[in-house]
Amino acid sequence: MIPRKVLFCTDFSENSHAGGQWALDFAHAFGAGLIILHVINSSRLGFPAFESGVALDLQDLLDSIQESVGKAFEEELEKSRRVLSDVSAYSRTGVPAVEIVRFADEESVDLIVMGTHGWTGFKHLILGSTAENVVRTARCPVLTVKSTAV
Repeated sequence: MIPRKVLFCTDFSENSHAGGQWALDFAHAFGAGLIILHVINSSRLGFPAFESGVALDLQDLLDSIQESVGKAFEEELEKSRRVLSDVSAYSRTGVPAVEIVRFADEESVDLIVMGTHGWTGFKHLILGSTAENVVRTARCPVLTVKSTAV
């Protein structure tokens, strides 16, 4: 199978940089489009999902986060567009693994690429693994790239 749409999922951390390079390399090698996705983790803000009744100050926080995401996207897009012409970026709010799989289905993505923290033991038990959940639930292949960051 030759991927035509590669989805790179990023949280803009050091852990996602290696995954971004792999995604860019795959998209370039196969002449595929590259889609960059960031999911604002609503569960870290104390809510399983944002609904229409969000408090005003919480909405201000979300707006601030989305502004920061927009700036981070600019850097990713600039870097990626030096290599590819077909690059787009999207942001969603929700539970990351759920939103990534939903987005991949909606966009008919052929390959998902994402970094992983490589956590084990207690840290993995408490914090879970978005990458692991995506691997288990995605309908397309998922390439996880372990970070070299500590």
